[in-house]
Amino acid sequence: MTEADLAVNRYLEKTLRLARPEYGWLSEETEDGADRLSRDRVFIVDPIDGTRSFVDGSRTWAHSVAITENGLVTAGVIFLPQRSLLYTAARGSGAQLNGQRIRVSACAEIENAEVLAAKPALAPQHWKNDPPGFGRAYRPSLAYRLGLVAQGRFDAMMTLRPTWEWDIAAGTLIIKEAGGACSDRTGAPLRFNSTNAQVNGVIAAGPTLHGQLLHALEH
Repeated sequence: MTEADLAVNRYLEKTLRLARPEYGWLSEETEDGADRLSRDRVFIVDPIDGTRSFVDGSRTWAHSVAITENGLVTAGVIFLPQRSLLYTAARGSGAQLNGQRIRVSACAEIENAEVLAAKPALAPQHWKNDPPGFGRAYRPSLAYRLGLVAQGRFDAMMTLRPTWEWDIAAGTLIIKEAGGACSDRTGAPLRFNSTNAQVNGVIAAGPTLHGQLLHALEH
């Protein structure tokens, strides 16, 4: 946590909650409470996703803002100001990057895929057989990883550990509206504004590749 995280959080909370005072609020930088659980609509916010990158002077950090309604994401925005990248989506309206429609890649072969994942995801215990031979790359921001898959720059992303909702809420809608599939590590649908504000990992890819990754994983 940095002063910048807190300053962005203060600005977003003041601005968004002033505009929609009836919405609940869940943010990495705000002390959580039970009030949001009784709200139909909730803002889910990561003021700076990739804080370490921000501190190090890297450009791969993002602001991530989502709106959920009864546990489902209805609108999402991921903004990387240092890269001038703005990913947006509204449920049923498609996904855009800087105002242009985007689609996930058509890659349908797991061995040919380029996957964004941390190195521990390739540990043998996570896979039914040997880990697949896909290419692996990494970006520190989960929100940015989801955006890169949505635009087709990479074929899939995965994280197999418990994941905070604010890291991924916006990106999961952007993936889906770009024609992709997104689930937890077992294939279960993702729902948000949960009591512990976490999901059981994330797998995101085009529909065929998503199914292949789930089939290969040990559940």
